[in-house]
Amino acid sequence: MKENRIGLWSLTALVFSSMVGAGIFSLPQNMAEVAGVRAVLIGWGITGVGILALAASFLYLSRLKPELDGGIYTYARAGFGELVGFFSAWGYWLCATIGVVGYLVIAFAALGSFVDTPQQVWFGEGNTLTAFIGESCILWAVHWLVSRGVQQAAMFNLVATLAKSLPLLLFVLFACYYFDPVTFAQDQAASTLAVPVSEQVRNTMLITLWVFTGIEGATVLSARAKNKRDVGTATVLGVVLALLLYVLISVLALGVLARPELAALPNPSMAGLMGHMSGSWGKALISVGLIVSVLASYVSWTLFSAEVPFSAARHGAFPAIFLRQNRNGTPIASLWLSSLTVQFCLLLVWLLGKGYTNLLLISTSMILVPYLLIGLYLLKLSLGGQGNGMMRIVALVSSGYGLWLLYAAGVKYLLLSLLLYGPGLLLFLYSRRQLVDGKKLNIRERWLAGTTLLSLFPALWSFYYQ
Repeated sequence: MKENRIGLWSLTALVFSSMVGAGIFSLPQNMAEVAGVRAVLIGWGITGVGILALAASFLYLSRLKPELDGGIYTYARAGFGELVGFFSAWGYWLCATIGVVGYLVIAFAALGSFVDTPQQVWFGEGNTLTAFIGESCILWAVHWLVSRGVQQAAMFNLVATLAKSLPLLLFVLFACYYFDPVTFAQDQAASTLAVPVSEQVRNTMLITLWVFTGIEGATVLSARAKNKRDVGTATVLGVVLALLLYVLISVLALGVLARPELAALPNPSMAGLMGHMSGSWGKALISVGLIVSVLASYVSWTLFSAEVPFSAARHGAFPAIFLRQNRNGTPIASLWLSSLTVQFCLLLVWLLGKGYTNLLLISTSMILVPYLLIGLYLLKLSLGGQGNGMMRIVALVSSGYGLWLLYAAGVKYLLLSLLLYGPGLLLFLYSRRQLVDGKKLNIRERWLAGTTLLSLFPALWSFYYQ
């Protein structure tokens, strides 16, 4: 079996690429639509503190517990027990597989902007038959790439990340050149919105809610890192680079066009703004960058979604079949599970169109609970006497930010996510029966399992009447 070890820069690229996908290309318009300069700066300041604390939590945990491979799953399991660990892995895997479908859909929707005409719509919003066939081809091409070895797929992602970063950096350079201090200074409180600055700040933070999903990428693949100390370093590097890029793009854009003009741009607004600065070639370049960006992110998330069931199976939380690896060291059973799930979701997108959106929102919200558990686990360790005072502060800020993420996402989708946790509980119980020692649920786990099952009733009621 071949060694699959990933170096620092490939790990950093995985973290950066998984976070910087499609959302960054719509960020200028999204921010300008809900807030002025002052609120944008405050919003990014608060978000920056929270996300850096979360990144530092991963860094501290990778140093304190280097033996815990698998990141999100193993940290939740070590801190809060087998069942909580499984729920963390199950929710994360669903988010990775169901959510990643959006990358393929967005890529072909962007391609449609080049080739579709009023007379002939080939790709539309990524939900036509032609788009379904193209998306399926990309899906199985990436499946083949990952099956060749995790290291090779990570190296491909590194190259793709560098390629997608070039249009973004070019945009920043043009925005710096065309930046007008007078435009930037106009109505910084966005009085035309008739919304208090505090409410504007909250609205900007609702936009930033999802742009850092993927921060955990290096820890998910920690078992395959050449050096365990690279895991925490790669996480912090990836977050700092992504945060810097997000802030530059959203803030500089407000100095190129007045906020109302920027808010009126169609998405991906970065393409329209680049066209305003450079002409049609710049707009086309950003559109191509969008396609490359989402495909690179898709590769990253495919690696994560294949790794999590494999990691969980090593501890008996997933069925033993997911321990299977091919001769290249790829967790092949997990990869097949993820690819077939994505294929099924693509079929739903084609058949249901936008009816798939609710499932996407529900599954995406499931990643927020594991983020909260990271901060709480570090807090638990610090209160137990490990680490120093700074680590305790980081744990408190990270936990507070995790609670904010859950609040901002809304109780509705967290409740509906129980519809997906329910079937997962059956999988967990089946996996436990496969263990030689026949481990049974302890009292706390029984309470958690019972509460989950009982909560299915209000979740079903909410789903039916939404």
